[in-house]
Parts: sequence; C-alpha cells; structure tokens
Amino acid sequence: MKTLQADVAIIGFGTAGMGAYRAARAHTDRIVVIQSGPYGTTCARLGCMPSKLLIAAADSAHAIAQAPMFGVHAGPVKVDGAAVMQRVRSERDRFVGFVLDAVNDWPAEQRVLGRARFVSPHDLMVDEHTRITAQRVVIATGSSPTIPPGWRDALGDRLITSAEVFDWPTLPQSLAVVGGGVVGLELAQALSRLGVRVKLFSKGAKLGPLTDPDVSAQAFSILSAELTIAAPAEVLQVSRLGEQAQLTYRVDGAEHTEAFEQVLVAAGRRPNLASLDLAAAGIAVNDRGLPDFDIETGQIGDSHVFIAGDVSNAHPLLHEAADDGKIAGDNAGRFPDVRVHPRRAPLGVVFTDPQMMLAGASFKALQASGQEFGVGEVNFDDQGRSRVMGQNRGLLRVYGEQHTGRFLGAEMIGPAAEHIGHLLSWAVQHQLTVQQMLDSPFYHPVVEEGVRTALRVLNRHLRMGPVPVARCQDCGPGA
Repeated sequence: MKTLQADVAIIGFGTAGMGAYRAARAHTDRIVVIQSGPYGTTCARLGCMPSKLLIAAADSAHAIAQAPMFGVHAGPVKVDGAAVMQRVRSERDRFVGFVLDAVNDWPAEQRVLGRARFVSPHDLMVDEHTRITAQRVVIATGSSPTIPPGWRDALGDRLITSAEVFDWPTLPQSLAVVGGGVVGLELAQALSRLGVRVKLFSKGAKLGPLTDPDVSAQAFSILSAELTIAAPAEVLQVSRLGEQAQLTYRVDGAEHTEAFEQVLVAAGRRPNLASLDLAAAGIAVNDRGLPDFDIETGQIGDSHVFIAGDVSNAHPLLHEAADDGKIAGDNAGRFPDVRVHPRRAPLGVVFTDPQMMLAGASFKALQASGQEFGVGEVNFDDQGRSRVMGQNRGLLRVYGEQHTGRFLGAEMIGPAAEHIGHLLSWAVQHQLTVQQMLDSPFYHPVVEEGVRTALRVLNRHLRMGPVPVARCQDCGPGA
C-alpha cells in the first residue's frame, strides 16, 4: 500500500480539476490529483469540441442545400459519413492532445490513477493501491449521462449516449434522440442535416434552456419545421428488434411504435458522487444526492472540502467549470482563509441553427425575483442583414430594470446569437443602462442592428432617456 501526504487533493482532472490545480499551486506544491479514467476534459473528448465538429459538417451540407436561394446551384448534396466521422475523431484527438500535453508537463509524483473514495474526513483510498491523507480536498469528478432504468439491458449496443457518438465509424441510417435539451437538439439537427433519419422525443413542448415563453415558442416553431419532433412525448417501452431498437411512445393520447438503428439518450446528466462515500467524510447530501455548498467559494458547508465543475450541477458549462475550479482551488489552497469570488455574468449558447442564447438574468429568474422589469423585442423576419444572408428567423427579447434603466439580460433564438450573447453579457457585467448601450456604435448593415431595435423598444417601455430616430428608413424594422 502506497501512502501520500498532501495539502490539497483534487479528485477529477477535467476542466474544473485543472483550474483547481493551477489555483492551488499558488499556495502549495503539496498537491495530489486523482483521475479515474483517461486524461482529457469532457469538453475536448466528449462534448463541446467534437459536437461542434459534427455541427460544422452539417452546416456545410446545409449551406450547399440552401445555395439555390441565392441563384447558386451546386448539384445534390452527397455526405460521406465515414469521412465526416474521421475528421470529427481526428480533430477531437488533436484537441485532447493539447490537454494531455498540459497534464504531462506537471510532476508525475502529483498524479494518481484510480477511483477515489473517502475513508475518513481527511483520508482517501484510491482503488486499493494508494492511501492519501489530505488537509483539504476538491471534488471535481464531473457528471455522466443519465440512462433510464432497464434501457441498457433492453437495447444493448443499440443504445448510445453523447459520450459514444463521436466514436462512430460512420453515420447511422436512422436515430431516435430522447431528450430535448441542449445536447439532444444540437446532435439531432446536425445528424438530420447530414442525411440521418432523426426523430427527437421531448417530454415537453419546450426545447433547450430558454425560459421566456415567447422565445421558447418561437424556437419550437422554427426547429419543428425542420426536425421531426414528437412532443410532448412519453416513451413507454424500449426493446430490441433484431439489429434495431424499437420505441413505443405516446403523443397526444395516441400510442405509436417505431424502429431505429440506434437510440441516443440525451435526457440529462447526473453528478459523479455516488462512489466517493461522502458520508465517510461527514458530508450530508440532499434528496438529489448533492451536498450543500457556497457557489461563491466552492466550500461544502464549513468543511475543508470544496466542489467544482459539472459535479455540482450548478452551471454545466466549460467557462463556468473553469471558474469553479479556480475558485475552489484557490480557497482550498488558502484554507481556512476562504474568500468569496464574485461570479461573471451568466452566458449560455446553444449551437443549433438558428442559435439560442441566454445572457444575464433569464426571464424566469427575473419573474421569480419579483423585480420590476420591462421587455423589448425584435423579430428577425425582416431584419436587414439577416434577410440578406437568408437567415431571417428568430426572436430576441431584452430585459431592463424599471426606475434605473439598467440592462438585466436577454434570451434569443436567431442569427449570430453566439456573438450577440457575448455583447449583452458584457453589458450586464459592466452594469450598463439601456441608454448607454444605445449610445454605443452600431455599424450598418449588421445583425446587431436588431439588438438596437430591441433596446429602443425596451427603453420606451422603461420610459428612460431619449429615443434615437432610426437613420435607415428602407432596411426593415430590424435595421
């Protein structure tokens, strides 16, 4: 039995764990990191990057299919599924390689491979080969896809999760996607555009993370015009039918049965906490299996244990996980001098087409807060630059605080949402007023002019400041 002593032990070495390691090293070199599987972050290996590679291929195919709109004819689209997946895997492995290079630059004696569990508040057992005594611990074990009970046994290799999609040697002929969240939506649309027969099953009529009912309804209308969506749907039974998977489901009171080559389960994720034996560390969990912790410090209760990244189920996004790791690692390193770290303005993007985004406070959060706020909006159907590009679909709704005019947040489905989301989250972070945003430059013709239209409407509803006169009279209401 090998024994190690550490000031800080970090369990899990993805984005949050790596951030925790860097931050803790500012305080001590007596650090041990424990990894139960291959190195490489969820983002690089299983999530953000390989999914965007697949989406990029789908966007290329879609652009060719849409070219006749502009008088450009390139012939029928032909998708080579094996070539698509080869590029996805090759580029994914390149991104993972950058992570591995960073990890391999760190001292080998600080890295331990195996599955960790608490055996006392300060002692960790890694498999049965290493016992680590740590003064402080950071839990950054990530999360795993949730699979409904019995589905794996019933479907065998006909069932996959997002962790397995990117190892396909080629594209399937047909696919059922169960789950209308971010992962399900992105993969369903991309694979459909690459020629796979896709059906998306969603429990509700709401798709993705949007909370504003008007924007959410617009998203469902736009995406259901392209994708085959069963919603709200209840999957009653799954079974194996030869080399296919069979789903029996209910929609609008009627039962249907349909067969697919594979079933992709994208119905949420669960934190990887069960194997840690938190009770041995004296840490209680709630009915969702999560410990209570401070989002601004990462500290679990008043203990010496900190939590960071997807495992906390607070903000399952890479930039948030990186911030979580930095906060938890810094406080674990300086413990007991635990300090509050203010969070950045919220920002989330969904890479469907059109894209979705949430920046700052969501509509749901503002309603729950009881805060008085006004709303402005713009529809992109007639927005000038969007029509030029043939991307004139979507809705942006922006929110401002009554009496102060401070900009609070926005929700959107529409063109360039990933870029507009950044601009608006920055405005929230710097506490700009709607008038200050309107006083900023807007070039012509750009999609961002639609933002200006929405802000003008919002400013009128807030009854704050002068309302500028539009200079372009012929470019549409979103110019």
